[in-house]
Amino acid sequence: MTSLEKIEKAITALSPEDLRKLATWFAEFHGDLWDQQIEDDVKAGRLDKLADEALAHHRSGRTSPL
Repeated sequence: MTSLEKIEKAITALSPEDLRKLATWFAEFHGDLWDQQIEDDVKAGRLDKLADEALAHHRSGRTSPL
């Protein structure tokens, strides 16, 4: 049995309360990973082109207020 299969089996055995706690923990964990990925992309300049395009659109009046 793989590690993932063991985890899946353990999750199916959780009580509703523990499953809720796991879901909350995982959502926070996943959010932290996403934040780190964005931070890494910014530092590496991977978002520079998109930011430049967005600013150019805004300067040319091709955006609307939120």
